[in-house]
Amino acid sequence: MSEIPAKATESEDPSEGARARAADGLASAVGGALAADGVRTGDAMWQSSPPGSIYDYIKVASFSIGPDGLVEQWSLRAEHLFGIPADRAVGMDPIEAFIDPRHRERGMRKMAEILDGREWTGVVPFRMPRGVEGECGHEGLAEVYVMPTRTEEGEKAAVCIVVDVRTLRSIETDLAASQAIFSQSPFGFLLIDPDLRVRRVNQRFASIFGGGPDDHRGRGVHDYLQRGEAERVAATLRRVLETGSSITDMHVTGFVPGSDERRHWSVNLYRVHSGSGRPIGIAWLGIDITARRAAAREAAAARRNLALLNEAGARIGNSLDLETTARQLLDVVVPGFCDLATVDLYQGLLAGDETPPGLADGSGELRRVAFASAVSDAPFAGTGVPVAVGAVHHYPFNSPCADALRTARPQTVPGEDGGLVQSTLAVPMVAHDTVVGLVQFARTKGSEPFGERDRDLAVELAARAAVCIDNARLYRREHERALILQRSLLPPGDPEASGLDIACRYLPGSVNTGRPSEVGGDWFDVIELPGHRTALVVGDVMGRGLRAAVAMGELRTAVRTLAQLDLEPAEVLSQLDEIARGLGAPGGVQQATRAARRPREADLSEVYLATCVYAVYDSVTRRCTFANAGHLPPVLVEPGEQALMLDVPPGMPLGVGGEPFEEVEVELPEGALLALYTDGLVESRDHPLDEGLQAFVSALSAPAHPSPGHHPSTTALRADSSQYLEDVCDHVLNTLDTHHGEDDIALLMARVQGLPTESVGDWTLPREPRSVGRAREYARAQLLAWDMEPLVDTTELLVSELVTNALRYGEGEIRLRLLLDRTLVCEVWDSGLVQPRRRRARDTDEGGRGLQLVGLLSAAWGSRRTPRGKTVWFELPLPGGDTTLTDPAEALLSLF
Repeated sequence: MSEIPAKATESEDPSEGARARAADGLASAVGGALAADGVRTGDAMWQSSPPGSIYDYIKVASFSIGPDGLVEQWSLRAEHLFGIPADRAVGMDPIEAFIDPRHRERGMRKMAEILDGREWTGVVPFRMPRGVEGECGHEGLAEVYVMPTRTEEGEKAAVCIVVDVRTLRSIETDLAASQAIFSQSPFGFLLIDPDLRVRRVNQRFASIFGGGPDDHRGRGVHDYLQRGEAERVAATLRRVLETGSSITDMHVTGFVPGSDERRHWSVNLYRVHSGSGRPIGIAWLGIDITARRAAAREAAAARRNLALLNEAGARIGNSLDLETTARQLLDVVVPGFCDLATVDLYQGLLAGDETPPGLADGSGELRRVAFASAVSDAPFAGTGVPVAVGAVHHYPFNSPCADALRTARPQTVPGEDGGLVQSTLAVPMVAHDTVVGLVQFARTKGSEPFGERDRDLAVELAARAAVCIDNARLYRREHERALILQRSLLPPGDPEASGLDIACRYLPGSVNTGRPSEVGGDWFDVIELPGHRTALVVGDVMGRGLRAAVAMGELRTAVRTLAQLDLEPAEVLSQLDEIARGLGAPGGVQQATRAARRPREADLSEVYLATCVYAVYDSVTRRCTFANAGHLPPVLVEPGEQALMLDVPPGMPLGVGGEPFEEVEVELPEGALLALYTDGLVESRDHPLDEGLQAFVSALSAPAHPSPGHHPSTTALRADSSQYLEDVCDHVLNTLDTHHGEDDIALLMARVQGLPTESVGDWTLPREPRSVGRAREYARAQLLAWDMEPLVDTTELLVSELVTNALRYGEGEIRLRLLLDRTLVCEVWDSGLVQPRRRRARDTDEGGRGLQLVGLLSAAWGSRRTPRGKTVWFELPLPGGDTTLTDPAEALLSLF
């Protein structure tokens, strides 16, 4: 041993000094033990099971040296430290056994000094002695404290206490590291004893809760947290102390001194043990997560708002109804965004007013169209007197709601004392720089108050709903305009026809559903033709909206024009087909005809297609001629028979072109029902066409049979024929699925009431001059028989003119026919093909005034082609009607 660090002291009586120190150490140890056990002796506490000791961590051993310098006693800790049992160690020379040969000489000198009564402290390198099998043990470094003693015989001896320096240096390093971590940690660090009292805190914790680290010693969780939170945390601490299970990321809420802000901490807890494994307390590591919680709340609020906006985009605006759109907004925000909400729209907006809604001061009349509540069904009273849904009201000029409407900016309205509402956001609904209404979002007391983010979200939701409501308003306006246009193009009132009782129904697609939808192109018409004939028309323009309604109007006008030309039904449809093709071409029919010869490359949106059935009924013969352009077949119900669909060749729809149309002539029995209709009556999304047609036929067959025990006479049926047809129409609409609202429905029903034989006068005249006089005689006799004496003179004059023209310009035999129904019609037939042409005679002309005279004296006149020539006719009103007869003398004088 070259040098052994040492510290030696010597007293006058070494043995007395050693005894004194030993006594002091024993007293201290015993006092500490008693203190641990809770038995107080003087100022010391006796403790038998200390919670922890430094000796649990460092390697300390003791042994004694006898007067001969050999080991006399060997402790158990010495056995653990050096790995040598006591029976082997006793009697060994410690210098020879543990000291390296290079240091033995110095060791011998120190041993002599020790046995001479000197204390010695120093660091000694040592090595383990050879084992039983001869192997050499490892080397070590020990700090030795030698205290001189005396044996019972008074001989000098020594007690040695040995500490493993390497273990001590490791503990010292760990202690320094622990101290650095504890004191320099940016997180709050606490050590809590088994009594749940603070043993130690770091500077970070003390800086948050005030004072120094020593000021917190002995405190409990109730000194830092409110009662409920403190009890929860204390229960968790006990569980950790009892079970040893660690707690990770336990959220603790509380306040720090001098601040009213609620703070949040994430706390990790784990049980702390002594070196021997005995639990000695709990470690508390706390991290302030207030900012993180706020950021998390902000992120959650942003996600919630985004989800709410996504839901609003998906749910709001699916309907073009104003009230439905308002309710959809409230379905989105209640209860996800607020507890109560209302929507008020300007009354002028709902009434279809074209002027900007509301007044400049924000106090215009509004109607409450929607209300929703997650807490109560009572009327919303967040901003004044409760207003029921559907009620019209206005806000006072100085009210926040009026200010919001006036400035187009949201206003926050605090709740009333003692009321349910905590606060209300009054947000104007602005679309295209126009305020259309006001939506109010309210939260009840106890809910989180509205923040700036909530305010922005409310504005966005109101703006989206406002755009949808404004779109619905514009659509409603266009829909109403199209509907007005469509209705204006349909026959006004109840149409009348000779030899027919007419009943009709027209239902726009939105009437039965309450939902606004685009108008369709369905139409029907009843056109009176010469000779007490009637044209019945039902058609359907493919497509919807204003475009379809305009196309329907153009086709209907064309049908009426062509009908007045008295063309055959097939020819009428051929001309309509050309017109329909011209509707989609910029150059009209001719351009469309040229385009039809080339490959079609036009936009399909400019193609007008329509279906139409055109029928001409002659009340004298009760024969009806049908032509069909892709439309559904007419249905006929003969008296006492089941309804059946007439076999009319469908043909191609109008606008396709290239295919001729066929005609079918059917004789209709007296009292038969004829039904023309559009596909909206018999087809819907839930009911296929075949099923709908069968249901329609069955519905028409049911009213055709009288109820059991009831057999009305023919006279009674005729007297009440109009009401009967109305009942049949109602029965059909109530029986079929007419409430789908997917398409318009047009239904035209006619009951056959042929012209009686006694109301027809028919004569054939030879081609000779005497036929003119005979014609006048036949006409006079027939009119007198009909008690139509006021019409005799005028009729004779006009018949004479028409028969004279037939003799002069016509061919073949002449036929005269008088028809009496709602008016008097006179027809003159001949085989000539040349149509009469009215011209203005000059003052010097002796003739050429016959047709002028016919035009002056008759209510209407004209000519038409027939399969065997032509017919010239005129019509006179019956006496007693609204139309007065023209005096023949005055008419003759007016020609000159």
